[in-house]
Amino acid sequence: MKTNLLFAAIAISLATIVPVNASACTGITLRSADGSRVIARTVEWANTPMKCGYAVVPRGYIAQSLTPTGEDGMKFQAKFGFVGIYTDYENFIVEGINEKGLSAGLFFFPGYGEYETYDPKHKKISICDFQLVSWILSQFSTIDDLIASLDDIFLIGLDPRVGTAHWRVSEPSGRVVVIEYTGGKANVFENKLGVLTNSPGFEWHIANLSNYVNLRRGSAGTLEMAQGLEVSPFGGGSGMLGLPGDFTPASRFIRAAFLQSTAPQLATAAETVSQAFHLLNSFDLPIGMQHPEGEVPEGLPSATQFTSASDLHALRIYYRTAWNSNIRCIDLKKIDFNKVKYTVAPLDKKQEQPIEFIKIK
Repeated sequence: MKTNLLFAAIAISLATIVPVNASACTGITLRSADGSRVIARTVEWANTPMKCGYAVVPRGYIAQSLTPTGEDGMKFQAKFGFVGIYTDYENFIVEGINEKGLSAGLFFFPGYGEYETYDPKHKKISICDFQLVSWILSQFSTIDDLIASLDDIFLIGLDPRVGTAHWRVSEPSGRVVVIEYTGGKANVFENKLGVLTNSPGFEWHIANLSNYVNLRRGSAGTLEMAQGLEVSPFGGGSGMLGLPGDFTPASRFIRAAFLQSTAPQLATAAETVSQAFHLLNSFDLPIGMQHPEGEVPEGLPSATQFTSASDLHALRIYYRTAWNSNIRCIDLKKIDFNKVKYTVAPLDKKQEQPIEFIKIK
């Protein structure tokens, strides 16, 4: 069983190797006027349709990390129940929320991260990067508790061709941190903005904001030039002229930062969840943008394979997919994590967009 599981995991890892131009995750953070926190993000993969699903993990569930030598890494038993969304393989959860409102998400970080070199003598405290979200959600209720435990584990990769990741972790207090591994060590950055994309490192993205300090909400004023010539903007929104519109991680970070920062604060979490999905519409990656002519994969309507939002106070996780843009919700408060069985299911029962036909009398 363990050998088969290992081979399945390695096969999936190799099938989803992430070249720099294939992944484009974007995360934002919003706060409603009632104090609720909403964490939202996209997950892109432009090469093939992914078999994404959700997992409901009860308290007491025992997981074990994969290593390059088998399913023989660190075992960890869930102190807290959680719900997560996985990509292809049910143990590879990339986004989720636990019953205490702690949220964690994996974002690809190619070319800049560096994990520990795997040493079998440390396998009992080694955990692979694709299972770190599960470990975080199952073990911790606060960011401080998580940070205090990072030195107790060895973070490893299963295959160097897959690249590396970094993580965004959030709690209901509004605190958000980014975890990046460089030189084999964990670096934790306070993320007051709440935005995250991919490479380069988080500190670089924050510094890059200074290149766009001229951007403003609304419209630019009329410019008076020589000889009394007045130049006016063509239309509304000209205060954001120069906001990058491409899909590189650097440009998406800037665009997400300004869209998030200028979005009006709404009264309730429910309204803010809807707002988050609207903002993230700007980051839907049309299929074909990253492919040479004639090499577009079949059966994939968008490289943005799913978008999710988590309400950290109401303990709800919402999602929509490339095939079905209807928003669906899992309410953690309606789950008894002492009694529920470990459950996995696909995000879409049928990969097809429901259409409502309007009857005209």
